[in-house]
Amino acid sequence: MAEAPVPLTDDEIVNALEAAPGWRREGDEITRTFGIRYHGGVAMIVHVADVERLISHHADIDLRWGKVRFAITTHDAGHKLTAADFDLAARIDAIAQAHGAEPLDD
Repeated sequence: MAEAPVPLTDDEIVNALEAAPGWRREGDEITRTFGIRYHGGVAMIVHVADVERLISHHADIDLRWGKVRFAITTHDAGHKLTAADFDLAARIDAIAQAHGAEPLDD
């Protein structure tokens, strides 16, 4: 059986956020919003979902007209932040860039 993910300390979260520009901490999750046309956002979400399935880690995704918001936390760690969250954030950044999405909260 796999071990439960280990939550990061506050200092580790601060350091991880410094390495993840544009992502911000909101309680026990990190969030980022991208501007993208609606159907482009749908395609981007499908691309993110394919990667999430492969790594077995998932973001909460909110699609609105003209923007997509991602919120990430580790449910298996009691809804706390772990290294896996920052790994997924970097993957989402790369996917968003590939889809021409513009960061809205940099």
